Amino acid sequence: MTSYSNISLGLKQTCEKYPYKRAIVYPSGRDRNGRVLYSQMTFSQLDRQSDKLAFGLEEIGITRGTRTILMVPPGMEFFIIVFAMFKVGAIPVVVDPGMGIGRMLQCLQQGRPKAFIGIEKAHLLRKLKPGFFTSVKHWVTVGKRWFWGGYTLDQLMAQTDDPYPIAQTTRDEAAAIVFTTGSTGPAKGVVYTHGNFEAQIKQIREHFQIEPDEIDLPTFPLFALFDPVLGMTAVIPDMDPTKPALVDPAKIIEAVENQGITNMFASPALLNRVGKFGKENHIKLPSLRRVVSAGAPVTPANIEQFSTLLFDHAQIHTPYGATESVPIISIGSNEILSETKKLSEQGFGMCIGRPICDTRVEIIKISDNPITQFHDNLKMPENQVGEITVTADLVTENYFNNHEADLLAKIPDPNGKIWHRMGDLGWKDSKGRIWFCGRKNHRVVTRDETLFTIPVEAIFNNHENVFRSALAGAGPKHMQIPVIFIEPCTKPEDKNAFINELLEIAKSNPLTQMIEHIFIEKAFPVDIRHNSKIFREKLAVKATKKLNL
Repeated sequence: MTSYSNISLGLKQTCEKYPYKRAIVYPSGRDRNGRVLYSQMTFSQLDRQSDKLAFGLEEIGITRGTRTILMVPPGMEFFIIVFAMFKVGAIPVVVDPGMGIGRMLQCLQQGRPKAFIGIEKAHLLRKLKPGFFTSVKHWVTVGKRWFWGGYTLDQLMAQTDDPYPIAQTTRDEAAAIVFTTGSTGPAKGVVYTHGNFEAQIKQIREHFQIEPDEIDLPTFPLFALFDPVLGMTAVIPDMDPTKPALVDPAKIIEAVENQGITNMFASPALLNRVGKFGKENHIKLPSLRRVVSAGAPVTPANIEQFSTLLFDHAQIHTPYGATESVPIISIGSNEILSETKKLSEQGFGMCIGRPICDTRVEIIKISDNPITQFHDNLKMPENQVGEITVTADLVTENYFNNHEADLLAKIPDPNGKIWHRMGDLGWKDSKGRIWFCGRKNHRVVTRDETLFTIPVEAIFNNHENVFRSALAGAGPKHMQIPVIFIEPCTKPEDKNAFINELLEIAKSNPLTQMIEHIFIEKAFPVDIRHNSKIFREKLAVKATKKLNL
């Protein structure tokens, strides 16, 4: 018998427990003294408002299984719309606007949507680029409808206080399509089922020990979706979520202090910016119980810096995962700073911790080809680098309408489980911890050996004037010349002397002794979503040109 599962049931349960607790808090302006003014909504209000909208969506034809583009920034309407869609069984198609308009439009078209819900700017875009939206039949504007057709959100709010009868969706039924940003390859539509979401919520609650009185500051919008189901108040930060590296740290700290934030998600770039500001200004944030940082490797130095803002009861957690499977592995700052930090600095890789709850993680042989079945012969022994693979209830099983991506990323096993290939390299130690060594497609394969980005870069990052480094391979595959790019903390007074110091560091370590080419970059090209993933592919092209290969 197929089990009934719908992620919106979590909101109903939260509403029964804490009907008058604040669900959403949104900065809506400032008074004449500069103090922030907040709008807010309780869990009871969020449940009722999303019920009203669910009736309206159903009436115009947005029903169970309707793939619906959602282009609404974080705020009150965002939460109301998402939970209304879950209640009717519609499928939000979510694309990060930070990936750029051209790529975003291609992703939206790839999702073959039947409905479109967006703010005024989004509707203006679809009128300017109508060819990308030919499959859409239903249009809803959040805000004022101008010269385009369809409905406004206000028109769809049904005049009834009746509870909406939630669609009896199943565990394996699609709940959302979330596109990857394509920072490590072509953007792909990840199909989340209601069962995936349910497992994610369970894993997050159990591993991070989320308590009933929690208040969250989700600086990455999609993570905010989990808050109502976890029973956490979501305080929407005053920032541009597509540019975390440019966030105003004072506004983040202001929100933590104003609202008594207990939990905060921060990309490594945001963690670094806020941590630097907080440390320089001797700021302490006693309300914080945990900080969760993910999206790219978080350096021990970044963790150490932000830890100066926290009290002893708080930790920084660095869960590991991807859009297709998150969180699957995690480690806390206490273990990093007391034990793994010094090993990371010596080139062992970045320790990302142990598998969470019932998650199974295996390291398999490195291959760029599809693998048709998971078997024991694929597994690498302890202490040897291979590709990280995972299976768990929260791991998504396929991409939307992308069989080629399924073949490269998914491995069925004889027990009916699906293993996801993370595309990342790592090794397992004797304590069951996984050490991340970099992306599979960033490894540098020379005539004699294979170099992995994270261990190699760590050696150079020990120099006091190196903000970050990036290993790239110049020339043809399997005959590459390893090159290191350096982004300095401050412009070196003597560039040649600086490079010579780094070459001496390279010669002194077996991991780096074959590196003879070092280039200085003012700033690295990085991903848009987290501003932390380095585009080593672009640096490899630059290296090939510099060496005239």
